[in-house]
Amino acid sequence: MDWDDCYPTPSSGRGPTALCLHEMEWSFPRTLTEGRLVRRYKRFLADVELPSGEVVVAHCVNTGRMLGCSDPGSMVWLEPAPPQSKRKLQWTWVLTKTPSDIMVGVHTGYPNRFVAEALRQGSLASLKGYAHVRTEVRMGASSRVDVLLTDHETCPQCWVEVKNVTLARDGVAFFPDAVTERGRKHLDELSARVAEGDRAAMVFVVQRSDVHSFRPADDIDARYGETLRSAVETGGVEAYALRVEPSPSGLRLLDQIPVMLSE
Repeated sequence: MDWDDCYPTPSSGRGPTALCLHEMEWSFPRTLTEGRLVRRYKRFLADVELPSGEVVVAHCVNTGRMLGCSDPGSMVWLEPAPPQSKRKLQWTWVLTKTPSDIMVGVHTGYPNRFVAEALRQGSLASLKGYAHVRTEVRMGASSRVDVLLTDHETCPQCWVEVKNVTLARDGVAFFPDAVTERGRKHLDELSARVAEGDRAAMVFVVQRSDVHSFRPADDIDARYGETLRSAVETGGVEAYALRVEPSPSGLRLLDQIPVMLSE
């Protein structure tokens, strides 16, 4: 079968592939509470002072270094646990306002839900037309992919991996903000799926509005940058970067920004 029509045509200035977008907003499951960050520690924990003066311990889902997003004294927004939850930590850190007054989404799980919903709504035109959107599907021997798109009339199934991006320098978004062996493994798995005849896409969700392009953070993890370039340039993996505006109510899709892979 000739699947050429399934793949977006490269467009100058839009990164390796262009992804037509449609407006979309996604609301957080529960109302967020504002606070002030006291400290982040042990990677997964943060002390946050609420408006009442109470200091609570919040769960930090983000395992990266969160450079520029975890300064003590920053305004942050927490999500309460569901009612009757038996979780030990009753708060989860979702948003940060940087010293330059930029809202950044630090919850690494919500971009996955955001992209899955965008795919269900057909908001990402180059990846639409699939009858089923499945999440957290086994991929390879020991990995799981964030989204699997199946049952398109003419295109092969598409494996979609989502990465949350918080790091920015001089208007450029970067990933990763820490060395990530797991991230390299995911790219290798995506390339393997393409080699078997499927589609595969990496979607970088930039949860901040003050950027105009995306690059791999070679100074932080050169091997990730090399693997990403190989996956896209020779492995057939599609790469997209979405600029998303976070707010205490949810996430709003703004536009696609170029994925710049040249060193």
